[in-house]
Amino acid sequence: MLLAFSWWSVLLFTKNQDAFNAKTELLQIGMVAEQRVRNDAQFYQSAEYQELYDDYHKQDLMILGEAIVFIITLVLGVYLVNRSYRREVDNARQQRNFLLSITHELKSPLAGIRLSLETIKKRVLPDKVRVQLSDNAIGETSRLTSLVEDLLLSAKLDTTYVPNKEPIDLGILAEIWVNRLKTKYPNVNFHLKLEGEELTVLGDQYGLNSVFSNLLENAVKYLGAGNSVGLGVFERGKDVLLQVKDDGPGIPNSEKKRVLKKFYRVGNEDTRQTKGTGLGLYIVNEVVIAHHGKVNIDDNKPHGTVFNISLPFGEVS
Repeated sequence: MLLAFSWWSVLLFTKNQDAFNAKTELLQIGMVAEQRVRNDAQFYQSAEYQELYDDYHKQDLMILGEAIVFIITLVLGVYLVNRSYRREVDNARQQRNFLLSITHELKSPLAGIRLSLETIKKRVLPDKVRVQLSDNAIGETSRLTSLVEDLLLSAKLDTTYVPNKEPIDLGILAEIWVNRLKTKYPNVNFHLKLEGEELTVLGDQYGLNSVFSNLLENAVKYLGAGNSVGLGVFERGKDVLLQVKDDGPGIPNSEKKRVLKKFYRVGNEDTRQTKGTGLGLYIVNEVVIAHHGKVNIDDNKPHGTVFNISLPFGEVS
């Protein structure tokens, strides 16, 4: 199409040149016949020729302008089509990844629960083994419950989520979650740091609990060799800063905005080793936005990721 536009432009410039030459010759013959000019110099200085030349020059500019508009339109059209195509490909890949991950996330705990119950039912077991199997089944049930809650909250965030705000001390909430996860993950080193006299925000209890849950579970999921997760709550001017650090592989700069999108996960589901649905960070981002806050993703030094969540103290209009 670019070649066609180029050829069309060349033809128009040529036709315009031919028309100008023909009109020039006709005008010159007429003026010589009327003895209004005696030589070429007088003819080219005449008002009639100057007017004809100005018209020719305007026609050239018009053709050039039309060619530029057509080329810009074509390039813009190609860009928009290509962008739409890439979006469709990304959406298809994300949906495929989500279906694969959600299938695994549902089948795995269900299989574990069924195995534990069948073992308890069919065999006479020592009390210690029976309690252990029961705890395993309860743990898998909690995992399923958390997954269903994330699915319901993500659907609610798309339509009707409005934070039911009340005063919440993020320092206390952070201590609760660290103690809870220390029991769940005894091999992980959790480091809690609280700094500031005022760590209370107006927020939705359910939504902020989901923020803590998803950020900390995500940090545990991508632990590095140090098995270390840092959680901090700091007073920063008019905001409270919630900070979660891990020492994992980190997130490439090109992916830092994408990971906040629904169903998006870095890598391919066929080769990924970590569990997940691609909803956790999306939920975090949407809940924080609903609280008039902001999510920033930075690099941890020497390796890992830092999630910085800024939430305002008071109500924002």
